[in-house]
Amino acid sequence: MDAIDPSLQIRSVTLAVSDLARSADFYERVLGLPLIAREQHTAQLGPDPKRPALTLSQIAAPTPLPPGATGLYHVAWLHPSRAALAESVRRLAAGRWPLEGASDHGVSEALYLSDPDGLGIEIYADRPRERWGRPAGGHGVAMVTLPLDLDDLLAQFGDRPAPAVPAHTTVGHVHLKVADVARTSAFYRGALGFEEQATLPSAAFVSAGGYHHHVGLNSWQSEGATPAPESAPGLRRVELELGDADALAALERRLARAPGEPSFERRRDQELAVHDPDGELLAFTHR
Repeated sequence: MDAIDPSLQIRSVTLAVSDLARSADFYERVLGLPLIAREQHTAQLGPDPKRPALTLSQIAAPTPLPPGATGLYHVAWLHPSRAALAESVRRLAAGRWPLEGASDHGVSEALYLSDPDGLGIEIYADRPRERWGRPAGGHGVAMVTLPLDLDDLLAQFGDRPAPAVPAHTTVGHVHLKVADVARTSAFYRGALGFEEQATLPSAAFVSAGGYHHHVGLNSWQSEGATPAPESAPGLRRVELELGDADALAALERRLARAPGEPSFERRRDQELAVHDPDGELLAFTHR
């Protein structure tokens, strides 16, 4: 079967949070996502006021997030340039928000932190595709984890950081904690048509259109685990946008023929909803 539409992009994510006011303030003031709309139980944020990239939903009676459960590892915010990434790092520093890691992955430069509920966040900038390393066999990408030259990165930006991220900042990928990497990778590849780009011990990275990854999967903390309860903060929805209605129809036909007959649902004319093997809701739409 054909691969999934190569123009796929992640349009938005929805997170359930324990304290909506606290999380909305963090994502707006510290991470730099402009607030688009705020209601009693939800908030929408993102650099494009017509296309919210993040929806926050208040949990009625929140409970702590179990560290070993399946679910979100991190949401990764792709910055359009190294200078924009450096600006976000300075904004985090100005907000006195701690960083938890920084890595040079060869294909990208990335820094890691957590939101007020402990939900993982990556902020990163890609290197040009022509500079991505390739494995000996030529298929996929060579992803590494090396120390990030933070001084060189921060030298790209010298003034006071702007209060918001640039307009073209997007959700570049989501990384998930799964119970069984082989099983979940087989679903993304076989049922949905993503292509595997790289593997690490207990991890796999899949994408559309040759990107280094739109979805990361790992079982480093969650092998054999079950999802967190609905009362715990976490990922509730990933909206993935395809190029046109024909691409969405092709995906629907693919799912209807997929091994294991994964359940899916047409929601309205322009949305196809499916849960992955760990219960994560994927909503496919089109431009």
